[in-house]
Formats: sequence, C-alpha cells, structure tokens
Amino acid sequence: QVTLVESGGGSVQSGGSLTPSCKTPRRNERYCLGWFRQRPGKEREGIAVIDSDGSTEYVEAVKGRFTIYQTIDKTIMYLQMNNVKSEDNATYYCALRDGPDGVLYIANRGFSGRLFHYWGQGTQVTVSL
Repeated sequence: QVTLVESGGGSVQSGGSLTPSCKTPRRNERYCLGWFRQRPGKEREGIAVIDSDGSTEYVEAVKGRFTIYQTIDKTIMYLQMNNVKSEDNATYYCALRDGPDGVLYIANRGFSGRLFHYWGQGTQVTVSL
C-alpha cells in the first residue's frame, strides 16, 4: 500500500513563508511527484511537479514564489512557499505518479490530477491579511 502524508500546513500572513512537506515512499522506478491545491469553491489544481531526475515545472500562478524539492534520500518532498498571497489559501495535497514520464509530460497535460495514482490526505494553508 502506497501512503503519502502531508504536514506543515498552518496559518501564514500575506507576504510570509510556509513550507508544507509530504512523506513519500521510496520508489525503485521512475516517478513524478506533485503538489496540488483546492481553494474554497474551486476545483483541485496542480501547481508544481518534480520527477525522479529532479526536474521541476510550475504553473504561472506560483512560478518564482514556490519551490518544489525533495530530500537527498527522496523520502520527503517539500513545497517552499514564499511571498504568500491571499489566493494561496487552500488545502494542499501531494500526489505520486509511477512511470517513466517526466515533468514535461505532466505540464503539457495541464498538471492534471488524473495523471497521478496515489494521494495524501491534504494539509490546510490559511492566509491572513
């Protein structure tokens, strides 16, 4: 059974920083990991992905402000959120896709959550003014 566990959400002031994390299982094959979020009243959206080579892709809304990365042993994935804005208020999820396709495959398909096989339970990020 594949389990992903997010943590590190919480409250942050607009303009501040927060770094949620996701405990990920070791993979012996190639994979992609992603961060998704669901804002109030909105559909879930993919925002950042990283593959087993360490390549990354971001949606425009977070590019330059958020950074996705993994620990060297690839057991924890982080989302460094800087200059947080009110529109970043959401529940954040991590997800895993097994397979050889890299981040460009995901980005070229709109960061669709349908491409991912396993999901965490989510962690809430609340942005205050």
